[in-house]
Amino acid sequence: MRIRIAHTTTYRYDQPARRLQQILRLTPRSSDSQHVRSWRVIVRPEVRLRHDEDMLGNHLLRLCLEGPTQEISISVSGEVQTSDTHGILRGVTERFPPALFLRETALARADASLRDFAREAAGAPGRNRLDVLHDLMRAIHQRMIFDPRHTHAATTAAEAFALGRGVCQDLTHVFIAACRTLDIPARYVSGYFVRNDGVTEQEAAHAWAEAHDPLLGWVGFDPANCICPTDAHVRVAVGLDYNGAAPVRGSRSGGGAETLDVALTVAQASRQGQA
Repeated sequence: MRIRIAHTTTYRYDQPARRLQQILRLTPRSSDSQHVRSWRVIVRPEVRLRHDEDMLGNHLLRLCLEGPTQEISISVSGEVQTSDTHGILRGVTERFPPALFLRETALARADASLRDFAREAAGAPGRNRLDVLHDLMRAIHQRMIFDPRHTHAATTAAEAFALGRGVCQDLTHVFIAACRTLDIPARYVSGYFVRNDGVTEQEAAHAWAEAHDPLLGWVGFDPANCICPTDAHVRVAVGLDYNGAAPVRGSRSGGGAETLDVALTVAQASRQGQA
């Protein structure tokens, strides 16, 4: 599938910010399941972008904007050719052993209730790990309602699980926390998703998880849609949780209250008049 993406994030401040520093994880890398045909990042006001990588191999752009600023806009656009590998990740250099992704984090930490849920979903000890992971994904999808009204970027897995609702970020954190409870390495993935209902205008980027199977390696699981990633998914960045894979993270001096606007279009290129 050829997927066209246009994603603009605009921050506005009610008072001029004196200094802005941001890290952008907005650039996908090619792998066996995706080939980045074109990709462009534009920041307004114009500022120098420094290319870098983080410890997990995510592509980073760093920026520092000095002087009074009341608005900054970050736009990415590009096209990615994808193929369906049934969620199995290939063609990506792994810098650390899977055990790193057993590490607990504040956002993806299980409480007693979530640990009990994970063990019940996993069933009897000794089952095939891939079967356990599929059952866990289905159990989370059935247990939690997709609802953007009650959670936010800092909501933890335990909080979202107790609510029984959340967005893709929350369901992904619950899946990761449950996996780690079962001693299965798991990590957070940020990216984009072509919806199967024909809707191309979206409110936010997508998120899913990858869990490690000793035979297959890293395999993706999308509990919000209850599927393994297909050619409708574009993988951008990975982390121990959302904080390690967030599209934009940064700090500022001054600026007062902040408002955020997102404009995102994700669609098959052919549906946009492309060959």
